[in-house]
Amino acid sequence: MEKQTLFARMKRYWPQYKWSNVGEMMQHNRLPPKECHEDFRGKLVVISGATSGIGYHTARRYAAAGADILSINRNPEKSQALCQELRGEFGVRCDAMVADLSVLADIHRVAQELKAWPRPIDVLIHNAGVYLNKRTETVDGLETTFAVHYLSSFIINYLLLDRLKEEGRARILFVSSEGYRFAVWGLDLDNLQFERGGYSGLKAYGSAKTAQILSMHRFAELLKGSGVTINAMHPGMVATNTGNENNAFYRWYKKNFIDRYSQSPAVSAEALYYLGVSPELAGMTDRFFNLTTQENLAPPALDLEMAELLWPISMQLGRLSGGLQ
Repeated sequence: MEKQTLFARMKRYWPQYKWSNVGEMMQHNRLPPKECHEDFRGKLVVISGATSGIGYHTARRYAAAGADILSINRNPEKSQALCQELRGEFGVRCDAMVADLSVLADIHRVAQELKAWPRPIDVLIHNAGVYLNKRTETVDGLETTFAVHYLSSFIINYLLLDRLKEEGRARILFVSSEGYRFAVWGLDLDNLQFERGGYSGLKAYGSAKTAQILSMHRFAELLKGSGVTINAMHPGMVATNTGNENNAFYRWYKKNFIDRYSQSPAVSAEALYYLGVSPELAGMTDRFFNLTTQENLAPPALDLEMAELLWPISMQLGRLSGGLQ
């Protein structure tokens, strides 16, 4: 691949873009999710970021169908309240891991605890996320959006690979976003942390989501033939708490403009239930869904050469060692 200058990436991707791809996305944005009414009693669902927004409604949707929930959240009080609610209302088992998924030590600990968990994982939903208008760094010196949206799920998936392949049953789901398209010219592997050239919340978000999708392609190859599937989905235009870490103007704009025209996160939860449970998706892997409608990806998110180059960088940044390439 050519040196990853902006011009080189523009030259690479521009001929691959199609207006029909954008039209398809806009059409899919208007479609409701398909529904699944299968029972999921006795199954185990792992969800990150489950105390609010999409994660909260998804935990309730799965619990309503009888599934036991294992949530991964930053706040211990909210985690405890969630479990009390699910146990009391639905009679299911609910456990919680308390972790900050921007911190490498916490991510590794969670992965190890999941590896040792005494029950097979049926659905693993990577939902935790942030949206920041200002560049911030984690305690590990990583750009926060990149760490939470991409690196946390990469590390957990990587460290769980052997266990999940042995169990041969899980459906891994990324709560992704059409916002990956903000990385119009793909990833700048020499500036993944946005240390140079100015910071934009949209660019950082798009870059992290594109990286997540590229990792999906590689994980799908590593999971091939195991019975484990991995897919990504756009959760729709829904009102959540994401972005509340930003300044007062952004919070006002979000409340009065973005949230006003957004749907309930219950819509996303219905889609995530369908993707995690429906027999229609058995064996379907390495796909991107707009809610529950399969959709073609934009060129930068289909770049398998870029996915290959990103892998060793992710291993290094995630403080991982191993022979999987």
